[in-house]
Amino acid sequence: MARRGLVLGFVIALSVAASSRWTIYAQPQSAAAQEQRTPAFNPEPAPKGTELPPILSKGQLWGNNDQYPFQSHAYELAAKIPNIIYQQPCYCYCDRGMGHKSLHSCFEGTHGAQCSTCMKELYYSYQMTKQHKTAAQIRKGIIAGEWKTIDLQRATTIN
Repeated sequence: MARRGLVLGFVIALSVAASSRWTIYAQPQSAAAQEQRTPAFNPEPAPKGTELPPILSKGQLWGNNDQYPFQSHAYELAAKIPNIIYQQPCYCYCDRGMGHKSLHSCFEGTHGAQCSTCMKELYYSYQMTKQHKTAAQIRKGIIAGEWKTIDLQRATTIN
């Protein structure tokens, strides 16, 4: 009986020690610290010869992902500037929860159609590309929050 109690105590102590070791990694950052962090992006274009994952086509969007014209239009424009959005962060922080590597990742699936942040950053990136801004200049504007001025209801006029 004493041996059983000793083994049980050892197992409990081991469980507490093991789980407490990992809890320091699971502690969420403060909201202020998270907002100051720049999400994942690629600082340079993809290496020559590297094929980026495809952007979903307009025809691949349906239901809630194609409810408004600005959703499918965002995908049309994303397909025109894949190398630019490959180099941009996404401030919905999908790198954290979804493992996205850049704004490009958002438009490889339906996430970009469901997220106003992704779409606003995409439209901002496209407008700045049309103004002959470099990916680095566009990224600087995104980090500064300039994408927040995009009105999605009017975004379908952006070509």
